[in-house]
Amino acid sequence: MNCTDQKRRVSDLGLRPCFGARISGFGFQLKVLLSGLVVALALQPNSVRACAACYGQSDSPMAQGMNWGIMSLLVVVGTVLGGVAAFFVYLARRAATAAAESSVASLRESTNPIL
Repeated sequence: MNCTDQKRRVSDLGLRPCFGARISGFGFQLKVLLSGLVVALALQPNSVRACAACYGQSDSPMAQGMNWGIMSLLVVVGTVLGGVAAFFVYLARRAATAAAESSVASLRESTNPIL
């Protein structure tokens, strides 16, 4: 097969076999390498996993700044979600109003036919 025949066939890594890369054995080696890396990181001391803000003093100016940053982000996310929820409530009320007006109009037409 040439390269034009294999355009649709792509490996897990995003490489096409026509580029000359040997893909069959590479996937297993990559899994073993990543597994070994995860085990090595899991065996590290706890001080390596903690950031400076979490591992330091809880009443420091950096920790207070981080708390204010978290709160400001929560306010922004809450405002956006509230706006989306308000928009859907508006759409639901508008649809209910339109449906009610439509049913009233059809009821008037059926009870008062034009002669």
